[in-house]
Order: sequence, then C-alpha cells, then structure tokens
Amino acid sequence: MLDHIFLTVRDLPRAIAFYEAVLPTLGIAVRHDYDGTHGHPDLKGFGANGRIFFWLRQGDPAPGAVHVGFVAHSEAEVQAAHAAALAAGAQALHEPGPQLHYDPRYYAAQVRDPDGYSLEFVYKDWQHQ
Repeated sequence: MLDHIFLTVRDLPRAIAFYEAVLPTLGIAVRHDYDGTHGHPDLKGFGANGRIFFWLRQGDPAPGAVHVGFVAHSEAEVQAAHAAALAAGAQALHEPGPQLHYDPRYYAAQVRDPDGYSLEFVYKDWQHQ
C-alpha cells in the first residue's frame, strides 16, 4: 500500500484549485500545507481519514511519468469526479463506464489534469463488499 505521492506541477495555485474542485467528490476533502525546510520543498497536501497522501509541489511537470488512479466508492462517485474534473479544466480521456478490457466490474473514467497528468477515477465493486 502506498503512503503518499508527490506530483510536480507548473502552476501551484492553479493545481490546488483544480484538485480542491475534484478530490472532495471522492471523499478526499482534507487540505494541509507543509512549509519545506532543510532543502525539502513546500508541499500542498490532500487527504482523508486522518491521512494526507496526495501532495503537490512546484516545478517542471513530468506527466508522461505518472498515472494516478483514485478510489471511488460507487459509480456515482466516478461520474461526479469526472464531471468536476472537466468543469475545473481537465481534458477528457475516457468517459465513465465499464472498462471491459480489465474486468466487467471495473468502472472508471479518465482525464488529463491541467499539467497533463493522467488521472483515473476507479470503482471496483469487489473491493467494496
């Protein structure tokens, strides 16, 4: 299990606004700012359930190097996250629906965030039973 991930973004305020609009649809509604020290960069974090696990930092993005799959707790959450992402400026990659090439129960949608990162909102019903 992962503890955290950093995404490097070109425009930190724009990225914060984007993720503040999208992540709450998935229950990721906690925000935390970490002021870097001793050579560590400033970080802008997002989390849920007492954990901050998704961090943004200023710099040169590398969108081809990262794909982030966010857990959704229902098909409705996938749809809501997809709609929020598009409204916040994401580019659609695939609409919400079953991803039959993986599994008929794998329901997801995928977008590119404003820095070009591939984001997927995923509901796998067998993981929520």
